[in-house]
Amino acid sequence: MNIKHIRACCVLFTASMLHAAAVQAQAGKDSLVNVAFKTVAREDLPGAVSSVNVTELLQKNYATYSLDNLQSLVGGYTGNIWGQAPLILIDGVPRRATDVRPVEIETITVLKGASSVVLYGSNAAKGVVLITTKRGTVKPLSIDVRANSGWFFPKAYPSYLKAADYMTLYNEASRNDGIAERYTQDQINATAAGTNPYRYPDVDFFNSAYLKKAYTRQDVTTEISGGNDFARYYTNFGASYNNSIMNFGEQKKNNDFNFNIRANVDMNLTSWLTANTDAVAIFNNSYTGRGNFWGASATMRPNWFSPFIPISMFSAGNAGLKTIADNSNHLIDGQYLLGGLSTDQTNAFADNLAAGYIKTRNRTLMYNVGATADLGSAVKGLKFKTAYSMDYTSLYSEAYQLTYATYEPTWATVDGKDVITSLRKYNNDLSSTNEYVGQTAYTQTMSLRSQFNYDRTFGGNHHVTGTLLGWWYLTQFSSDADNNGGSTYHPIRNTNLGFQAGYNFKKRYYVDFSAAAVHSAKMPPGKRNALSPTVTVGWRISDEAFFKNKVAFVDNLKLNASYASIKQDLDITGLRPDGTTPTDYYLYQGYYGNNGQLGGWYPWRDGASGGFTSISGQGTNPDFTFVRRNEFRAGLEASLLKGAVTLDVNYFRQHTNGLLTRGVLTYPSWFSGNGDFRPWLNYNNDRRTGVDFAVNLNRKVGEVQYSLGVTGMVFNSQAVRRDEIYLDAYQNRAGKALDAYWGYISDGFFQDQADINSHARQTFGGTLKPGDIKYRDVNNDGVVDNKDQVNLGRNGWAANPFNYGINLTVKWRHFTLFALASGQTGGIGFKNSSYYWVRGTGKFSDAVWGRWTEATKNTADYPRLTTTAGNNNYQNSTFWMYKTNRFNLSRVQLTYDFNNDLFKNSVIHGLSVYVLGDNLLVVSKERKLMETNIGTAPQYRFYNLGIRASF
Repeated sequence: MNIKHIRACCVLFTASMLHAAAVQAQAGKDSLVNVAFKTVAREDLPGAVSSVNVTELLQKNYATYSLDNLQSLVGGYTGNIWGQAPLILIDGVPRRATDVRPVEIETITVLKGASSVVLYGSNAAKGVVLITTKRGTVKPLSIDVRANSGWFFPKAYPSYLKAADYMTLYNEASRNDGIAERYTQDQINATAAGTNPYRYPDVDFFNSAYLKKAYTRQDVTTEISGGNDFARYYTNFGASYNNSIMNFGEQKKNNDFNFNIRANVDMNLTSWLTANTDAVAIFNNSYTGRGNFWGASATMRPNWFSPFIPISMFSAGNAGLKTIADNSNHLIDGQYLLGGLSTDQTNAFADNLAAGYIKTRNRTLMYNVGATADLGSAVKGLKFKTAYSMDYTSLYSEAYQLTYATYEPTWATVDGKDVITSLRKYNNDLSSTNEYVGQTAYTQTMSLRSQFNYDRTFGGNHHVTGTLLGWWYLTQFSSDADNNGGSTYHPIRNTNLGFQAGYNFKKRYYVDFSAAAVHSAKMPPGKRNALSPTVTVGWRISDEAFFKNKVAFVDNLKLNASYASIKQDLDITGLRPDGTTPTDYYLYQGYYGNNGQLGGWYPWRDGASGGFTSISGQGTNPDFTFVRRNEFRAGLEASLLKGAVTLDVNYFRQHTNGLLTRGVLTYPSWFSGNGDFRPWLNYNNDRRTGVDFAVNLNRKVGEVQYSLGVTGMVFNSQAVRRDEIYLDAYQNRAGKALDAYWGYISDGFFQDQADINSHARQTFGGTLKPGDIKYRDVNNDGVVDNKDQVNLGRNGWAANPFNYGINLTVKWRHFTLFALASGQTGGIGFKNSSYYWVRGTGKFSDAVWGRWTEATKNTADYPRLTTTAGNNNYQNSTFWMYKTNRFNLSRVQLTYDFNNDLFKNSVIHGLSVYVLGDNLLVVSKERKLMETNIGTAPQYRFYNLGIRASF
């Protein structure tokens, strides 16, 4: 054997050792779960903690959003956690979920129970989603590359009446209201014929002149990682680009470009000291043409005016018209001027063609640095960790905007031809060569944490853990007043100390005590500190001899329970006396004022003169205090049939006590009125209860291996106590769901004037006529008003009564099929968008075809048409109510992993290709409604082709 062969053998041996170390390290990672400020062995999790291995998931699941379809993988998560909005942490720092892409993530941990989040203090009191990014491991240099190209296809567009139909039905609405018809039959016939769409317009927003059939998205990502016992590194470069569905004017150029870079290094500085540093930069540039195309699509009547005026139809007898066209800055395609009216001097089409554009620039820089010291030489099992982070996000726009002229034509018929005889001009064409800064905003977040961790096992059976920590972060937002309401006076803060002590015996019996000492400047002086204690117990009953010997099919069964009382100031928020501006600080402090909102002018006795005086805006409450989340939770974790079935279930009962109110019930009416002496009180109480679950089945039949997971949650909420006064008890919010939807009970349509005369008086305005909706007089007082509103059901805005998710993986040879689905039942909604509630001269949708008329009175499913605001008919009621039950087939992906033996003599270590369909299907009685957006861009189905290669 020559020296060349010896070197080759050494290289192979070293590579195999590094690979073995990497496999061992990965196995260790898989058995650990990131929780608050540490990692815990999966078998020792305290309960109400769910973890998703995103690195593994991405082998079969292409995603672009960090929390994409998480509800199909984690029980109790619906975008909220147990019905409340969580704190998002990325590598332990409060950040936006959009600040990290899935390909950068190692794991996502959802901390649901109060005992799991307590160490994070007040701002985490509603749950935490902890995103942990990838890091380098001990292995040779590896490079992973992903590339994707996809297409977005619109699901549906709203269906509105064509112009002639609109005009016909608007005439009917006029007759219903007893006023003259607006359109002649000749106008309607000419519009229907479509021979001159400029004089008799029929504007359709949803056609190929303005919209593409699809638009595209591409992205590419490169990951570089590796390392040795001294240093490990990970770097991620990514870029994505997408255009838009628009195919018209300046918006045809709409696009979004994003570039990300993430780099981190972990170093062993000494045998007892390690350090890490992370740096992230995100650059986003977007280009958007001006004009609210989608908003106008829901409001602009099809016959109202033509957006374009053809110069080819100018009257030859008016030479001035040609002069107008020759001097216009915006002669579209050399053929058209921009159309308008005195009431619509600008419009979405003209904006798109002439008003300019906006270039938006987002820049985000994030930096972490940390160190860990092993103090085992002093106290065995003791470590000290500290970390500091700085994040900066800036947003500004480079805008270009022009004022432009529009024209209203006067039409005539000359020698049998339509011609434009004159133009009325609105605004002027102006020119500019300068961009300007249109919007600026800036956000800064800093955080610092330090902690002592103790982890030691005595005698092989007694495992003791402990943590003492301090955590602080601050987020400050500033902006120009015009676009974002100005800078925040008070930053978002969190300051707390944390303590944890845990013990388990033989991984069979567990007890844990965790607590946080929180501080908040929102409280009165002397009451700004509070303690949040929690206790958790666990019992692995499957390790008991009496159980193990009799229930052999159960591999693992662990019972756990916890009680917590978390103090928080998240819900310490209110309104200033003007009723509009939110404020979070000094709600405990009374004050007086004599400004425009609070001051009062009082005349002297002679009435001719007087002066301003101060008025109370708010009373003082020296007993003002924290809101409390008191929670009891019980759960079980099980593994059956040698891991073929796993189960995780949690029951929770959560009381949120001390929510704020201004004292409507607790103070007499004369405390408010001319001045307001009422203080803020910790009076209202809420309750949330439910059961979440996750069940997984893993089997192999021949060459087919499959895994089926079902997640879900049964959820209930109740307003336990409310500061309220209602004459009728059925209107009390106390005792009802937090998401109760209130409205009227519809008893169909008034069929004739006698029906109206004999019914209770309805007080919504306008003159009632046959074909209007009849509402039930619930309290029998002879009047239908807001006292007759009743609880119609639950909206499900936080979580539906029942939510569920499904994930399926099927592997056969080199093929992997992966699917995600989700659904919900038990909620209700109202068809109250402009598509259904057609007010005044609003645009008519297909929904109005079912209108009430004398001929259709027995089959109608829509009220009579009216040219008025229609306030009587457009009230939330059982007439407009529908069930929001739905099943979503969210994603299907098929992946083919090439046999690695094909590449054993090349630099390629692995190659996969995949195809994906996203947002594919909604199964619901109200599918059309749920898949159609009104006044905004449509929903899309997404199809993607991707490739993944390892080097």
